[in-house]
This record gives sequence, C-alpha cells and structure tokens, in this order.
Amino acid sequence: MKEPGPEAAGARTRTRTRRAILSAAASVLGRDYHATLADIADAAGVGRTTLHRHFSDRTGLISAAIEDSIAAIDESVAGAAIDQGSPIEAMRRLVTAMVAVGERLVFLFGDPRVLEGHGAAKTPEPLDDPVLTLIKRGQAEGAFDPDVAPAWIQRVLWSLVYTGYQDAEACGLPRHGIVSTVIRTLENGIHTTNPEYRQA
Repeated sequence: MKEPGPEAAGARTRTRTRRAILSAAASVLGRDYHATLADIADAAGVGRTTLHRHFSDRTGLISAAIEDSIAAIDESVAGAAIDQGSPIEAMRRLVTAMVAVGERLVFLFGDPRVLEGHGAAKTPEPLDDPVLTLIKRGQAEGAFDPDVAPAWIQRVLWSLVYTGYQDAEACGLPRHGIVSTVIRTLENGIHTTNPEYRQA
C-alpha cells in the first residue's frame, strides 16, 4: 500500500488537532463557561499558537464547538438505530448513546449562554424528531404510557441523562452506573401496566 504523502499526512494531523480542540472546548466550557482559551489549549494538549491557527477567537471556537457537538450527538443517536427493534430496547440503546455524548449535552444545554449569540439559539434540539417518533411508537405499541405527553417523556429523558452525567459523583453514582440508573429510573416512570412489556 502506498504511503500517504506529506500533504495528506499534514491534513490528517490538522484534522486530529482540530477535533482535539473542539472536544476540549466542549469539556472545559461545559464545566466553566468563563474558561479561557489557554485553559482549552491545555486540555487539548496544544499551545495557544496552535489553537489560534485553527480558531482566531473565542466566538469562532464556541460556534465550531456547538456545531461539532450537535454532529457528535446526531452521529451517536444514529448509531443507536432507535427506529429498529422493540421500543424498550431502542430506548435503552438511546440512553446509552446519549450518556456516551453526555459531555456534549452538558456543554450545549448546561448554560444558556452557550447557545445565545452563537447562531444556534433557534436551532432545533438535534434529537427531537427521532426521539419523539420512538416515544410515539412505544405508546402505540403499548410499551409506554399513552396518557403521558410524548414531549414530557422526552424532557424527562433529557433531564435524567443530563443529571446522571453532570451530577453522578454528587449523587454517589459511579460513571459506569449512569446508563443502568437512568434506564431504571426512566422505565419505572414511563412503563405501562401492560404485562407484555414488563421485561427484565
């Protein structure tokens, strides 16, 4: 196999560096919106000069991190294939997928200032359509309580995932237990009394 040339190798390096910066920005700003570019550069393992080669200012970096985080969430949920299988199993896969990108969720929705003024305030939540479709399918099939509004179930899902990821340590919950705890709490709240769907 032919080795990539220096230009291709350089492009891959730049792509990896950019991804590292965006991931670090989501992580750092999700914890502290007032974090500096130096803090983000340190978390990404790059120098300030390198960061500025990719993003000239804080506004541009946050905007790019917003877009990257939405794309990461979309990709994770798409990989969960929530339109397949039983509604309960699909919901469990969805929770697993959302916890996997919990850091991105905390960044996007933990502080309203992140979306305000960065061209994303009017952007629909990336999970709205597929999640509502799953919830409605579950209600139609008797898996989820049909008397609870789908939008309410969705909000409860978001809140549980966010709380699990953000406050797990404060609640004495180990990171590896977030998914199972969120699933258990969610299912105990939205399951119908139909015995057919009382799955283990």
